[in-house]
Parts: sequence; structure tokens; C-alpha cells
Amino acid sequence: MEKQVHFIHFLFALFCFSYTKFSVAAEGLVNGRRENGSVKLFVFGDSYADTGNWEKFAASWKEPYGFTFPGKPAGRFSDGRVLTDYIASFLGIQSPVPYTWRKTVEKSGLQSGMNFAFGGTGVFDTFINAPNMSTQIDFFQQLLEEKAYTKQDLNSSIALVSLAGNDYTTYIQRNGKLQGLPAFTTSLISQLSASLKRIHGFGVRKIAVTTLQPLGCLPISTAFSSYENCSESWNAASRFHNQKLQQEIQRMNKESRENIYETLDLYTAFMSKLSPAGNMKPSSFLMPCCVGMASDYSCGNIDKNGAKKYVVCEKPDLSIFWDMVHPAQNGWDQVYSSLKSSLHRLY
Repeated sequence: MEKQVHFIHFLFALFCFSYTKFSVAAEGLVNGRRENGSVKLFVFGDSYADTGNWEKFAASWKEPYGFTFPGKPAGRFSDGRVLTDYIASFLGIQSPVPYTWRKTVEKSGLQSGMNFAFGGTGVFDTFINAPNMSTQIDFFQQLLEEKAYTKQDLNSSIALVSLAGNDYTTYIQRNGKLQGLPAFTTSLISQLSASLKRIHGFGVRKIAVTTLQPLGCLPISTAFSSYENCSESWNAASRFHNQKLQQEIQRMNKESRENIYETLDLYTAFMSKLSPAGNMKPSSFLMPCCVGMASDYSCGNIDKNGAKKYVVCEKPDLSIFWDMVHPAQNGWDQVYSSLKSSLHRLY
């Protein structure tokens, strides 16, 4: 377990860096607000939500990222679309422009909202030098003070909050073991709760926060079993986090006497897609599509001569995971199919 923990906290540092201006066909419920595109989506989080906030030196801007969509690196840490894109699709809007692109687009480009998510970040500071959740909310507050969005905009707005995995990685890297994790989870949920209330305080009418994905089923955890078995200790940590999160969301809604806060159950959505059917091996679901050619290389790495030191599977459209920590577009598509029925609660 100790070897696994050290390996996880090393590679999990790659769990970072993830606007391509495109429209995804909307699915599901259609109403007046979605048809006229007036809803705004404000996104806070890490690489599961980041659509291009990192600078061009990040791996998300290098091959083979963006392989499936749009066919070239586009700032997403996947071969294609990520969670933000699917939520925007459901709302019938373009994926909101990344915060760092705000000055490079026309004002009309801000009409779908804004994405403040930075890959590698968390509720607290991580070892990645990028804005944590509090700072991301500071950016949002500054834009509101600059009148980039009106009170009416906020009245029809939704916030997506998706992060916490990097907080646990940072905790393990600093402490070296899982002991004391429950107390850390309690403090993390407390800070997350304060951040959610702060977002609502600006006038955002609905806030969706994701549960923690099954950390023990990420390829970085399953590699030790040749991608055959999930790590139960890490999955137990995910479930404990999610239990505490659900309890806090219920408490906050009861306190506000409104259903302002909703959870999107990533854990269950992922687990429902990671169960082998028939004679299929677990590795068919748990193995990533893009991997380094040796243990000291990862997806996207090249050597000093520019030679590729990674391999990409033949059928990325069948993979759940793209690299050691990030879902492939197909993975996100399947997760979205599980989440879609719960997204109606955002209205």
C-alpha cells in the first residue's frame, strides 16, 4: 500500500492542466430559457471541468490530447469533451469561455457564462501553482464588480463545482498515509460548504456540485493489478467524502429552505460503467487509452529529440479512461448518460 500511495501522489500531480469555441447539440428537456440561450453556466473546479485555462505549455495543449475532438489539442485534459461540455450541452448553450480567454473574445462570447476551473487545483491549495477554489471565486467576484454580468444574468444562472480529488492527493503527499483522512474530509467539506454559500451569495440561483469520482478505479490506482482491480481503500475514501458531502448539502438546503444545492453523483455514474459484462475482462474498462512507453513517461511525453514516448490505443471511442487519471470523451459520454436524468433538477 505504501508503494501505491507514493506512486499515486507522484502521478496524480499530472491530474491537472486541462476553449475551444464550439457548440454541442443540446439533449433532453427543452424550455424557453434553453431555446433562447439566456441561461449562464459558471464553472469552478479542476481538470475534470477545465476547458482551456492553462497556458500553452500544459500537456492539455499538446498531442495527443484533443485526438477525438476537435482533432487537435484544445486545452482539455482528455481526447475530447469533458464534463463541462456535457453540462453545457444539456443546457443548450456553448461551453462557457475559459476565464483566461475572457479578453480575447467578443462580449457575445461571454453570453454562456464563464469557466474558472484550472486543472490540478482543489478546494485548498495543492502542489500545483494555480488558483484554488477560493481564488477562482475571487475571479468571479471581480467580474461581477466590473459589471460583466448583471443581476438578471445571475437570476438565470447555474454554477457547476467539480473538484476535490487533488486535495486528497496533496494530503497523502504531505502526510504519507491515509490515517487522519476522516478529519481532513470534515475540514474539506466545511470549506467547500463555505465556498458554495459564497457563490450563491452573489446571486447564482442553482449550484450543482459533483461527488468524488471512485479514486480507486482510476488507472493510476489499478495499474498495480494490471488494470484488473480497483483499490478498495481509495474507493472507501471517496465514499466517505461523498457521504459527508451529501449530508452537508441536505443541511444547507434545509437551512436555506430551498433546494439551491444539488449533487451530481459521479461516483455511481462511473461505477455503473466500470462493471464488466459477460466474458469481458475488467482491464477492458480500467485500462487507459494513452500511456507512456515506460514507467518514467506518461501520455503526451516526448524525448529530447521530439520522439513520442507514449502509445495511443486503436479505438479511443471505446475507452472509459484517456490517461492515468482522466476520462476519455467516451467515458464522459457514458457518465453523462447516467447523470442526465438528475440534471433536470437544475431547473
